[in-house]
Amino acid sequence: MAELSIRIDFGPGLRIGPGKIALLEQIAALGSISAGGRAMDMSYRRAWELIEELNGIFGKPVVESRSGGRKGGGATLTPLGLSLISRYRAMERAAAAATEPHLTALREEIEGAAQRS
Repeated sequence: MAELSIRIDFGPGLRIGPGKIALLEQIAALGSISAGGRAMDMSYRRAWELIEELNGIFGKPVVESRSGGRKGGGATLTPLGLSLISRYRAMERAAAAATEPHLTALREEIEGAAQRS
């Protein structure tokens, strides 16, 4: 199955792609960096590194974390973090719509090759 994947490169080592966006979505849904990382089978440290990469790209936080305490800690996305998800998903939808005829043609080529074998 041919699928389109979007990665945005802002410079060497400055990338946003499906993994970082999915992590932000998990943090938003689960309310913590550690839970978001676990949902994606990654360590808290790796999740935090990815968040720090995003913070570095934009020069401001994409996630706000709260220290533990009586009510426990947690994390929420900043307006920038929410906007990042929204814009990335909008770009994905636009790119998917624009490339669908070409992906369909490629899928048909693969199916045709399999039938000829």
